[in-house]
Amino acid sequence: MEDMLLFGNLAGNIRPPLAPRKYRERLLTLNDLTDKQLRSRYRFGRQSIERITDIVRDDITHPTQRSHALSAEMQVLVALRFFASGSFMQVIGDTVGIDKSTVSRCVDKVSKALASKSDQYIKWPSEQRKRDIKQGFYDNGGFPGVIGCIDGTHVRIAAPSSDERHEPSFVNRKGFHSINVQAICDNEGKFTNIVARWPGSVHDSHIMRCSQISEHLEQAHKCVEDGLILGDSGYACRSFLMAPYIRPTEPYRERFNTAHTRTRCCIERTFGWWKKRFYCLHAELRLQPEKACTLIMACAVLHNLAIEMREPMEDPDDEFQMFWNINKDFRGPDEGRVVRDHIARTFFA
Repeated sequence: MEDMLLFGNLAGNIRPPLAPRKYRERLLTLNDLTDKQLRSRYRFGRQSIERITDIVRDDITHPTQRSHALSAEMQVLVALRFFASGSFMQVIGDTVGIDKSTVSRCVDKVSKALASKSDQYIKWPSEQRKRDIKQGFYDNGGFPGVIGCIDGTHVRIAAPSSDERHEPSFVNRKGFHSINVQAICDNEGKFTNIVARWPGSVHDSHIMRCSQISEHLEQAHKCVEDGLILGDSGYACRSFLMAPYIRPTEPYRERFNTAHTRTRCCIERTFGWWKKRFYCLHAELRLQPEKACTLIMACAVLHNLAIEMREPMEDPDDEFQMFWNINKDFRGPDEGRVVRDHIARTFFA
């Protein structure tokens, strides 16, 4: 009798065999799509996608193929699909045949891998490159000596839930939660400097004052020939940063403002291209602020790669004109308003 009870207890503890794990069919492929179809889905053609994959391969490749691990190519495609569409991760997972959590991991890993390489693809221009940028900006807008245009743009994020104390700081002046991204671009629309770590309530001028590029320019900028940055009226006029006249009273100052606006619109156009190519930046990022900042940097790297690889996008005018030596008659102190008046009188009077 005791033996029968013991056998019954052992039998009751035996678990039924586990059902075999089922894997959904994955619908990601490059081979069946043309470059036009790839660009409509991922914003890059076949060769560009292969190059992006090679850039991040060592950082995202799984050490084993356990549990049907995604290849580096598939992880990049999943991330690019999210960047391009800004859709819900659940929707992307259902579209390509993977779980929502897998989509999240792919986006996170690819974003970190790309952001870690920002120093390689977002660079302050060399002296030779500065000369080309000055010529390009002068051809486009008629403002001499410009090596970059600066502005800020807000990337909408979901209200942070991890730290309620800091949540109000992410609400910008328009009333929604965001990351305030400061960027400087050259005449081709490539980012030469970007800062993506400040809450939406922080003013553009404060971000500039606290940035490394401001410190660099304060130390390295000795004269006008070193190059100028154009910013809107939200920035203080500095010897290296030209802001427009608030209320121009002279015709030459009005012409200065007109050329300033024509030239500076490059950064606004760049932000437009950037957010159009990566719609996740135009929609709402449903990520915690730290991950959102990493993703923003990753999209900035991809933006520069797209320009470098000549992915289809409206190109600036290629015609060139002679550039004047804006330092030839000026030997006064390099204080912002003095420099601005000198440029206005010399070139727009």
